[in-house]
Amino acid sequence: MTKGLNFVIDKLTNSIENRITRDSFTTSIIHLTREDLKTVTKKNGWVFDWKFELNQPDREVYKLTTTENKNITQGLMSLEIKSDHVYMHLVESAPFNKGSEKVYEGVPGNLVAFACRLSFQRGFEGNISFVSKTQLINHYVETLGLSCRWKVNGY
Repeated sequence: MTKGLNFVIDKLTNSIENRITRDSFTTSIIHLTREDLKTVTKKNGWVFDWKFELNQPDREVYKLTTTENKNITQGLMSLEIKSDHVYMHLVESAPFNKGSEKVYEGVPGNLVAFACRLSFQRGFEGNISFVSKTQLINHYVETLGLSCRWKVNGY
């Protein structure tokens, strides 16, 4: 039996907020380049293998930056365009944007909102999907303000 989630994003945003100062910074989401791979390594605190993701021909890898500083990657996402939805293979905040001491809030929300927008642009009515570890479902609901509906035998 497989379980699928159907999320509704309550707030779409194109900015991230400094956790301490509450200053807001406009964001940009652009394709990750081979040059970017030098800074998004496990040695630099990233969890996932972004070189692997970038080398997958069926995937598009994006980075989130602020418009003020496009050289600092705030988060990454690997997507695949399916026949009727956008599938999110991976989403990761920069190491300095994780945990209780993160610098910016809103990185995952920006990335998920971008995936939803891409889904709308491709004619998929905003449908996205991803597989989550069960223990993280509540985390996504709380941090992204999502609502979930369980489906049996869905994606």
